[in-house]
Amino acid sequence: MKKEHLRNVAVIAHVDHGKTTLLNALLKQTGVFRANQAVEDRVMDSMDLEKERGITITAKNTAVDYNGVKINIVDTPGHADFGGEVERSLNMVDGAMLLVDASEGPLPQTRFVLKKALALHLPIILVINKIDRSDARIEEVINDTYDLFIDLGAEEHQIEFPILYTNAKTGESHVKPGDSSTDMQPLLQTIIDCIPAPEASDDDIPRLLITNLDYDSYVGQIAIGRLQSGRLEMNSNYSLCTEEKTITGIRFSALYTFYGLTKKAATGVEAGDIIALSGVDNVSIGDTITSFTDPQPLPRLKVDEPTVSMMFYVNNGPFAGTEGKYLTSRHLLERLEKEALRNVAIKIKRLDRPDAFEVCGRGELQMAVLIETMRREGYELMVSRPQVITKNEGGRTLEPLERLFLDIPEAFVGRITEKISARKGRLESLVNKGSGRVSMEFLIPSRGLIGFRSQFLTDTKGGGVMNTLLEDYTPWCGPIPQRTTGVLVADRPGRVTTYASYAMEDRGEMIVEVGTQVYAGMVVGERNRVGDMNVNIIKEKKLTNMRASTSDTTIILRPPRLLSLDQAIEFIAEDELVEVTPQSVRLRKMELDAQRRATLHKANRDS
Repeated sequence: MKKEHLRNVAVIAHVDHGKTTLLNALLKQTGVFRANQAVEDRVMDSMDLEKERGITITAKNTAVDYNGVKINIVDTPGHADFGGEVERSLNMVDGAMLLVDASEGPLPQTRFVLKKALALHLPIILVINKIDRSDARIEEVINDTYDLFIDLGAEEHQIEFPILYTNAKTGESHVKPGDSSTDMQPLLQTIIDCIPAPEASDDDIPRLLITNLDYDSYVGQIAIGRLQSGRLEMNSNYSLCTEEKTITGIRFSALYTFYGLTKKAATGVEAGDIIALSGVDNVSIGDTITSFTDPQPLPRLKVDEPTVSMMFYVNNGPFAGTEGKYLTSRHLLERLEKEALRNVAIKIKRLDRPDAFEVCGRGELQMAVLIETMRREGYELMVSRPQVITKNEGGRTLEPLERLFLDIPEAFVGRITEKISARKGRLESLVNKGSGRVSMEFLIPSRGLIGFRSQFLTDTKGGGVMNTLLEDYTPWCGPIPQRTTGVLVADRPGRVTTYASYAMEDRGEMIVEVGTQVYAGMVVGERNRVGDMNVNIIKEKKLTNMRASTSDTTIILRPPRLLSLDQAIEFIAEDELVEVTPQSVRLRKMELDAQRRATLHKANRDS
């Protein structure tokens, strides 16, 4: 039976095309907020990191009522590194709104999220957003989107999509550009007309696939998913089908449905709705909650395999334990396993040594977000340089290959092409837009992109836009040069002095400020030549009883290049680590002792 009073829809788009702003407008206009209520921008981005970075990191559920129909909406991330969130979310819905910028048109991540939606045979509503932009080119963007659908092998009924035109900031949607509409009603009506109602029977065996997990300090772990069939009731017994076994006799401490930004407690929930529940221990994504007497599990979720791995170590530096609360391998493992439970795109591997774990994920950004979240929770840890995850097929080693999309000022084309060629990149297309900017497309091994983003922004003086998309696997491309310079390494503990920093100005660029406490083996700067250099960065000027006319002249130093966590992860070489604490990000050598480093370097060179 069709549930005509329900609709389940996901919002998918490239980063920064306005998904969360559009949801703000829908929530305001459907009465979720009072007319005089102060509402922050992008209210769905509830994490501090999401607000700071301006991107959606985790998928979130909300629901609005329109003309007696409850519309469940899932806000999904737009970045391919968080593709696991998109893949999970699309399993809960019957259709998707594809948001495209009226000027930028379909971009790489648009292709990624749309490909996932089309593979699940979901009907699409195309929403052209930011129609108020002075450089809007609506007709061209629509044609580009049609081309993208055809390129991705869309079915005939999927290509015949409705098109709406919106300005999410002002809360307007139009069936035709320039019509008299001043609100979001045309979009809401199109969702009801074009997204099919869920087909489900309340009388069937209950089956709920867990697609997301949340946590509440009051009720504990909360499982979220779409009830495919049957009803769930409080005070009844059910079964939990995990990957290994079936646990019978489970009961819920609470059942919820979604409305606006809150969960509403319910005594029973119907089939076809997106719901949440608590009181079930050790539940993980992909599990099924089903009948007590006749358990029938649903197929488990499958997501793309991780492409990048990093080593997470217990912090063993001289400053370990001075800033963080959680320091031991037990703390680290528990936190990583908790992350793997709620994020199916992350996998944790235990190693022979007890103080290190291998964490596999989708990309550097996903890893950086995990590390940043952990440091804010009070964890201390050390992380290695990202490595790509290879495959072995037919005796050949295969590595991931990325499609790299660049939009850069034309003055930098030669410099960027040279840098990418050195990293085994191959130019696929080059389009000069005639506006002083050039669009370029490369195929490049994922290894070649590690550490490239910060260098790219420096080379284009901040004017370049870079996007990547996993293309396929390719035979191992051989050695790829990474950082070509060495580093300045402190050779003793103490505080950085102005006198010593000034002496280093012709040796390289400092990455720590004057007054910073350092230890032997800590990286304090980037050298301007190949090879590392041990330096006394705490040296002070010797005082005498003679006074020269210039002795009191103030020394003016170049400002140091302070690295963010993302930049530090990109910067380090194979024999270096990033030490991350709640208050600091430090770079250090894996081996702190200078003599042992020299011995290891000689042994590696000889071998």
